[in-house]
Amino acid sequence: MQRGSDRLSVHRDDEMKHELKGLLRSGHPTRTEEWHDPEPAADDDPEVWGGPVGGLGSPAMLERTRTELARHLSRHAFPAKPGELARALRRSNAPGGLIDAVAGLRHGNRYENVQQLAEELAG
Repeated sequence: MQRGSDRLSVHRDDEMKHELKGLLRSGHPTRTEEWHDPEPAADDDPEVWGGPVGGLGSPAMLERTRTELARHLSRHAFPAKPGELARALRRSNAPGGLIDAVAGLRHGNRYENVQQLAEELAG
C-alpha cells in the first residue's frame, strides 16, 4: 500500500533495506571501509578507575564519579549498604576500581541515592 506522505520513493526504500540487511542480520558493521567504524579501545589505554577514588573532592571528580555510578546502578538498587551496592556493581560489570572503592566504604552507612554515594566516594 502506497502512502502519499512518504519522503522517499519505493525504489529508494528498497535500496536502503538492502544496505541495512547485512547489519541487521549480523549484528556488527559490515562495511568494507574501515574508516566508517568506530575505533576500538587500545590495549595500552589508561584505566579510568585505576586507583582509589576517595580524597579527590573536586567538582569535576564528583561529576565523573556520579556519572559512572549512574551508568551501572539503577534506582532500584537504593537505598542500600555498601556491600549490596558492590554486588550490584559486579552484576553490571562495572570497573574493578569502582567496585573496590564502594566495597571499601564503612559498612554501617546506608545510601539513599547515587548522589549520596558519589559525594562519599569523591569527598
